[in-house]
Amino acid sequence: MLPGRTVLARPAAPRARLAALALCLCAWAQAAPPSTFGSVVGNAVLCLDHIDNAYFYSYLSSSFGPAYKREGGAYWFKADATLWGAPITDVIVSDDSSALTFLGVVADVTPEKIDEAIVAASGLHYTKLDAGKFPVRESNPGSKIVYFRSKAKVFCAKFKPLPPPLALPGPK
Repeated sequence: MLPGRTVLARPAAPRARLAALALCLCAWAQAAPPSTFGSVVGNAVLCLDHIDNAYFYSYLSSSFGPAYKREGGAYWFKADATLWGAPITDVIVSDDSSALTFLGVVADVTPEKIDEAIVAASGLHYTKLDAGKFPVRESNPGSKIVYFRSKAKVFCAKFKPLPPPLALPGPK
């Protein structure tokens, strides 16, 4: 090196820069849920609001980044969020392969705990549908709480609306 010369570091390769940017964006997107998460997702999961899977897919993608898997007729999004005072780890929204349109959350608590949390936060009560070891719970509006391994899954599922009727030509 010659005296008085400054050596500049070689710029990172374009792929490395893009990967670093994507990592930063994913971390930012997963850093905090939007302020509307409780009212938008919470009300829909409790079947207190309309469920449109295209809307929720867009909402979740912009809030948490791309879905990390597509399984069981749903897109799965990682979410570091809270609903009804309970930690939420995942949000699921139906894809178009199912006859149902649904939205659900996986809570990092047991179904008994999420049931208590929902009652305390919203006043919505659930009824056990069976007397088995892992009973399904259902509310009057139709949302359900089920066991998901050691966690709880809360979801609302509705039949898809029929498409608009085809315009038939009138009599001539």
